[in-house]
Amino acid sequence: MSISSINYGSSVLGQSVQNLNNQLTTLSTQLSTGLKSTNYAGMGVNEGFAVAARAQLSNLTAFGTTMTNVNTIIAAANTGLQSLSDISGSVQSSASSSPQSLDSTGQSVAQENAATQLSSMVGILNTQVGDRYIFSGSAITTPAVASTDAIMNGTSTQAGLKQVMAEREQADLGTDGMGRLVVSQPTTTSVQVGEDAAGSPFGLKLNSVTSSLTGATVTGPSGSPAAISVALGATNPNPGDQVSFTFNLPDGSSQTVQLTATSTSPAPTGSFTIGATPADTASNLNTALTSSISTLANTSLVAASAVVAGDNFFNTDSIAIGGVATNQNTTPVPVSGTTALLSGAAGSDSLPSPGFAAGDTLTVNGTTIQFYNSSTTPPGTPGSVTGTSYVDLATTTVGGLLGDIDTITGTTTPSTVSGGVITLNDDAGSLSVTSSNTNAFTALGFSGTVTGATAAGTVVNSQATTPTPLPITGATALSGAAGTDSLGGGSFAAGDTLTVNGSTIQFYNSGTTPPTAAGTTSGTTYVDLATATVGDLLGDIDSITGTTTPSTIDGGVITIHTDDASSLKITSSDSAALAGLGFSGGTVTAIQPPLRVGGTPPGSATTLVNGTSNTVQWYTGNSGPGSARASSSARIDTSETINFGAQANEQAIRIQMQNIAVFAAFTASPTGTNSAAQINALSQRISTNLTPQAGQQSLAEMQTDFANAQTEIQAATARQTQTQTMMQNMIDQTEDVSTDQVASELLAVQNSLQASYQATSMLSQLSLVKYLPAG
Repeated sequence: MSISSINYGSSVLGQSVQNLNNQLTTLSTQLSTGLKSTNYAGMGVNEGFAVAARAQLSNLTAFGTTMTNVNTIIAAANTGLQSLSDISGSVQSSASSSPQSLDSTGQSVAQENAATQLSSMVGILNTQVGDRYIFSGSAITTPAVASTDAIMNGTSTQAGLKQVMAEREQADLGTDGMGRLVVSQPTTTSVQVGEDAAGSPFGLKLNSVTSSLTGATVTGPSGSPAAISVALGATNPNPGDQVSFTFNLPDGSSQTVQLTATSTSPAPTGSFTIGATPADTASNLNTALTSSISTLANTSLVAASAVVAGDNFFNTDSIAIGGVATNQNTTPVPVSGTTALLSGAAGSDSLPSPGFAAGDTLTVNGTTIQFYNSSTTPPGTPGSVTGTSYVDLATTTVGGLLGDIDTITGTTTPSTVSGGVITLNDDAGSLSVTSSNTNAFTALGFSGTVTGATAAGTVVNSQATTPTPLPITGATALSGAAGTDSLGGGSFAAGDTLTVNGSTIQFYNSGTTPPTAAGTTSGTTYVDLATATVGDLLGDIDSITGTTTPSTIDGGVITIHTDDASSLKITSSDSAALAGLGFSGGTVTAIQPPLRVGGTPPGSATTLVNGTSNTVQWYTGNSGPGSARASSSARIDTSETINFGAQANEQAIRIQMQNIAVFAAFTASPTGTNSAAQINALSQRISTNLTPQAGQQSLAEMQTDFANAQTEIQAATARQTQTQTMMQNMIDQTEDVSTDQVASELLAVQNSLQASYQATSMLSQLSLVKYLPAG
C-alpha cells in the first residue's frame, strides 16, 4: 500500500498563511501610500463619487486660476482709473485758477501742464497686463488709443484735433468774424440782426430780445434765417433805457449782450449814444451792437467753438439736419404806397379800422389837409393847397397822402413807405404833423405830434393777407387746416406712424380711442394730433433716442440730436408728412463722426460732414456691440460669469480726455486783444466740463463696477474653497486610510503570520517513523 504525499499549499494551514501574506502585502502598501488601493477596484463602492469629486476639484482649480488673473486685470484697471481721476482733478484745479496768464507760446501754464497730463493719460489707457491691453474692449491685442502726437497733430493723410479745432473756429466765426450773424438797418430807424443761414450748425444763434427802449418795438426771432429787429419809432429812447439780445453758443451755453442808451458821446462800452433823431440813434445802436457781437464772437464763441470741435473729434454723438419747413399760416401785408386810406372790407389792401373819415383833418406845418368822400361836395376845389388841401378817401392811397404832405413841407427828399413803415421828411427840420383823428393817425404808425427833420412810424399792416408760409416753430401743430400754424406740404393723419430706432410713434385723433392709454411707451408712443405740436413730437423722439442734447428748431430747420450716430434711424408710413418736417428721402440718419466742417472756405460752410476717411481715429480698440463691461468676460463658476471689460471711449474716460486735449491744444495770439478773454472763457468751460454732470458716467462709477466684480470673485472664492474642502473630504474618506489603524492591523497580521510559520515549522518536524514500533 502506497501513501500519497500531502500538498502544503492546498492545505488549510497553507491557505491561511497565504492569506496572511496577502494581507501583509496590502497593509504594507496602504501604509506606504496612505491609500486603500493602487487601483479603482480596491477603492470600494464609493470610488465613483470620488472620481466625480476629483473632476470637480479640477474645475474649481481652473476657476481659481481664472479669478486670480481677472483680479490682476481689475486691479490694474482700477489703478489706471484712479490715476485718470487724479489727472482730471489736477487739470480742473489749474483751469479754475484765475486769471490765466499767457506766455510767449500763446498758452497758459495750466494748458502746458495739461499737455503733459494728456501724454500720461495715453500711457495709462494703453496699459498692458501680460499680453492684454485692458482698455481696448475685446480687441485685447490692440492698443486702446492712438499716440498723443497723432491725436493732436494728425498724420500725413489724416487731420488731428488741432486742425479740426482750427477749421471749426473759422466756421463759427465766419469770414467777417461776426459769429455768422448779419447786423443791418432795414430802415433808417430800425436795426436788425439775423443768422446768415437757416439750419447751419455754426456760429451764434438768436435766442431772444427784450427792450425797455421808449417808443421802440422789438420782434423775433422769426423768419428763415431767423432774425431779430428793433424799430425805434418816432421818438428817441431815454437815457438808461436798455435793449438785451441773448444768443445761443454752439456748446449749449448762452450769453446776453445788453446795450444801454446814453447821452454821452462817445458812448462807453455796452452803451449807444442817443442821437439828434431816431435815425441817428438807430445808426449808433447799429454800431454798438456790431461791436458787441464782434467782441462776443471773438471771445466766448471762440472758446465754445474749441469745446464743440473737441466733441466733434472725440464723441460718437451727431445730428441729422432737415431742410427749411414751413407752416400753412396766413400773414398780414404791410402798408404800402398803394394801400387805400379809406378802411375797406376785411382782406382788402386798406388801412385797418377805424381809418380816416370825412371831415377828419391833418395839420402839416400849420396847413390843413381835410378828408372827404367823393359823393360830398368839398368846401373848395379838391386837391388845391390854398389854405386847405382836400383828399378824397374814395380814391386816395397812402402814397397820394404822402405826396400831399411833401407838397406842403416842400421837402426835396420824398417821404417813403417801406416794410409797413412810413418815413416823413422835411428839409427845414421843422416838421410838425397832427391829426384830428388820433386813431386814424395811429393806423399810419404815428401817435401824438410828429416832429423833426425825419420821422419814422411803427410797422403798420393793411387789412390784406397773403398765404405766405412761415417757418415752423416748436408751437406749430402737427396737423391743421389751411391758414393755420400747422405743418405745410404734408400733415400727419390718424394712423400714420414714425419708427424711431425701431420704436413706433403712432398718431391718432383725440376722438379715437388709441389701443392703449395715450402717451404710454409700452412698445408704442401715441401722439394726439388734436393737441400735439412739432416741439412735442421732438420731445417724444428724444425720449426714444435717449439723447442728452435736446433736438431743436431754428429758422424752420429741425436738428435732431443723438448720442449714438450709428443707431439713429427714423422712417415714416407717411413720407409726405416727414417731408413736411423738412426731411425728404424717406429715412432720417445722422452724420457719422468724427464730424468735420463741410466745404471751403470753412468761414462760409453751412454743414458738418463725415470725417472718417480724413481724420485720426483717436480710439483704436473695439467699440461693441454691447456694453464696455461685457466686452471681456470670464466664467468663475459652473453657472456664473463676470464682466470686466473696459474701453477708453467710455463716456467717463472720453469726457476727461476730450476736455484735457482741447485745453492742451488751444493756442491764442500772445499779443491778441481778445486772447486773455478767450483763454479765460475756455478755462471756465474746461473746469465745468471736468466735473461729472448728472446723468453722465463717472470714473467712480466705473470703479464701482469693478469693485462689484471683485466682490463676486471674493464670494465665489469663498464658496469654492468650502466646496473644495467638502470634495476633498469625500475623496479622503473614500480613498485614504488611517496609518495608525493600518500599522496596528499590520502588526497583528505579522504576529499571526509568525505564529503560523512557527506552527508550520513544528509540523514539518513530525515523521511517521517516530511513531512506528521498533523492531
